[in-house]
Amino acid sequence: MMISEKVNAALNEQVTNELGASQTYLAMSCYLKDLGLNVLAAFFRKQTEEERMHGLKILDYVLDVGAKARIGALAEPPMHYPSVAATVEAALNHELKVTRQIHDLVSLAEQERDWSTRSFLQWYVDEQVEEVSTMTQLLQLARLAGDDLLKLELHLDKFGMGESQEAEAGKGDEE
Repeated sequence: MMISEKVNAALNEQVTNELGASQTYLAMSCYLKDLGLNVLAAFFRKQTEEERMHGLKILDYVLDVGAKARIGALAEPPMHYPSVAATVEAALNHELKVTRQIHDLVSLAEQERDWSTRSFLQWYVDEQVEEVSTMTQLLQLARLAGDDLLKLELHLDKFGMGESQEAEAGKGDEE
């Protein structure tokens, strides 16, 4: 095994964290879809797949270095929020939490002198800058929209932030 047991356990925990984030974003997507906010729902549905991919990427790394994979239980995510802005704020807070988790993993890899894992984690460090920035911008827009959620939907749609699943699925049909 190329990584220490300590790093192995921490990476396995992060796999579970990423899969939990995926489930949380799926719940947010369902909540927003129930409100009729299809663009926002599609945005969070896309985030669901991104977080799942993040978890699988770590899982593959664990297996590639000959370590043991372990996936922990996932907590049931909230299915309702007081407002759309509160939903996005919860997503931003979640991304800030994930950022701290990734930074802790980087610190652990450095403490363990595990340069392969340190190198692998750089992609996540960079990704979290993008994730936090996106959620921060989305929260600003949600707060500016206030009760006029259709304006928010139109703005997000105009800038392609909520590409629908149907549009993504239809891309493969054209080939």
